[in-house]
Amino acid sequence: MGALPKRRVTRTRRGMRRAHDALRRPNLVLCPRCKARILPHRVCPYCGTYRGVQVLEVEARP
Repeated sequence: MGALPKRRVTRTRRGMRRAHDALRRPNLVLCPRCKARILPHRVCPYCGTYRGVQVLEVEARP
């Protein structure tokens, strides 16, 4: 048999434990070249640039 709690966990204590479980929206920034919304510190998947330097060859999207 597993461990059993000696006392009931109150709503307040349960809520404090769950305080950091909420999902957050991703922090999107605008690509300076194509103005698409991308995650920061990543290569833009639409134009292939990172910090003003072309690092990927991107095919034209239909």
